[in-house]
Amino acid sequence: MAIADSLTSASLLPNVTRYEDVINTPKTQNEEMGQQQFLQLFTAQLQNQNPLDPVKNEAFVAQLAQFSQLEALTNMQTSLDGFVDSMVGQQVLSSANLIGKTVALTGAPLNYQGQAEMGGVIELPEGASGVGVQVVNSQGQVVRNLILGPQMPGETQLKWNGADESGNPVPYGEYRLIASAVVNEATTPVPVNTLATVTAVLRSSVDNSVTVEVQGGTTIALNDVKRIGQ
Repeated sequence: MAIADSLTSASLLPNVTRYEDVINTPKTQNEEMGQQQFLQLFTAQLQNQNPLDPVKNEAFVAQLAQFSQLEALTNMQTSLDGFVDSMVGQQVLSSANLIGKTVALTGAPLNYQGQAEMGGVIELPEGASGVGVQVVNSQGQVVRNLILGPQMPGETQLKWNGADESGNPVPYGEYRLIASAVVNEATTPVPVNTLATVTAVLRSSVDNSVTVEVQGGTTIALNDVKRIGQ
C-alpha cells in the first residue's frame, strides 16, 4: 500500500487536508447568482485588479447595469407567472357558471332521458336545397329519419322529439345525429353541433388549460365553446 493511501486528513497537521479528500468531497452547486453573491464577486474583483491596469469605471457600471437588468427581468417573470396563475383561477371560477347549462359540441352524442325535445345545429355557409338527418342509436341502428326542406345560408336548427319512425319513444341512452345537405346538386355530409349539458369544469395541471365536461364524459376546451344555452 502506498504511504499516501494510508494517510487521512485527521492524521495530518491541523488545517492540513489531503488533495484526494478535497477533490472527492461532494460539492454543492448553486446555479443562480443572487445579489449578495454578485456584490461579493464585484468587491473581490475591485480588490484584486491590477493597480497598473485598473478596470475602467465604465466597465464596472456596465456590469452593475447588466445585473440590475437581469434581476428586474427575473422579478418581472415571477410576477407574470403569479398573474397568469391568478387569471387561470379566475377563469375556472367564472366558468363554473356553465355547470347545468348546455354547450354545442361537434359530433357529441345526445343523452336521451325522456326529454320533450333535443337537437343540434348545423352550419350552411351557402345554404342547401335540402337537409336529411339520421338519428342513430349506440348500436349504429337508424331509429329516425328527419327530412328538412330548403335552408338559407347560416345556422340551421335540428330538433328531435325522442320518437322513432312509428312515433314511439325510444329507449333511454345515447343517440347521434348524422346530417347531410344537398348543396349545388351534390349531397355532402355536414358536421352537427349537438347541445350537451355541462357537468364539470376542469383545469389541467400540465398547461393550466381549462376544459368543460358534459354528460357522457366528453370534454371540450373552453376556447372551443361557440354556443351556450339554458
